[in-house]
Amino acid sequence: MRQANYAAKVNSLADDSTLELAARLGVSASVAQVVSTRQLSTSIAEVTLQGDPSLAGVAGNDIMVRVLDSSGKFIRRRYSVRFVDEDAGTLTLWVTTDHDGPGCTWARHAQPGDLVDVVGPRGKIILDPDADWHVFVGDASGLGAFYRMAQSIEAPGRAIFIVEIDHDDDALTASFDEGIGITGIFVDRRGRAKNDPAGLLNGLAAFEFPQDQGHAYLFGEFSTLRAVRSALLDRGLDDQYISSKAFWRAGRTNADHGEPDKSEN
Repeated sequence: MRQANYAAKVNSLADDSTLELAARLGVSASVAQVVSTRQLSTSIAEVTLQGDPSLAGVAGNDIMVRVLDSSGKFIRRRYSVRFVDEDAGTLTLWVTTDHDGPGCTWARHAQPGDLVDVVGPRGKIILDPDADWHVFVGDASGLGAFYRMAQSIEAPGRAIFIVEIDHDDDALTASFDEGIGITGIFVDRRGRAKNDPAGLLNGLAAFEFPQDQGHAYLFGEFSTLRAVRSALLDRGLDDQYISSKAFWRAGRTNADHGEPDKSEN
């Protein structure tokens, strides 16, 4: 699909289904406008939208955007919000673009002025205010959520990142307030299968749990996160202190509503 044709269809979005979905979910809906886009790394593109900041909810929440699939049908994809600028009324997303899919196509082709239907806030995972330390584990698809959540930690606090990447430039960093201790472990996938947990498990093994109570947040590939969760439980972290959200599943296309296949087969 050529870029010009894609943009023309996006700009003619009808919002009836979006409004119905938002009403059913008990959240808000809006048409947002693309303000800017840029490629941050080999795998991650940044898309900034002008829209209602309340759609972004709190750190850890995501929004649903309405995009076209390869057949020209409108479907939805979910993306965590990286930044919210209340004064400017903008939401910034980090979208992984190193694979084929409707969300990637949208992020690659989006141009300033394009319109897109947005539903939000979505998601149930937020920062644990009672935790003394927070460990964020997953792949590059989780970086936007990880950094927004970690930047909401109140001092004194500690954030640990264990993130698997496919390219050196995907090791994007962020700035944090004084009083927040930061540890970053980026794991090179080295050609392993996308659902091979070995890299993250090795990174986790190199991490010694701090004292006091911690909370783990797992965002990324379905099968990999299941293995990481099991490893955390084996090391004594209670299940109530592990929050996990699969963003995608290797070898399978996410459903039209944006969720990965979670069947046992």
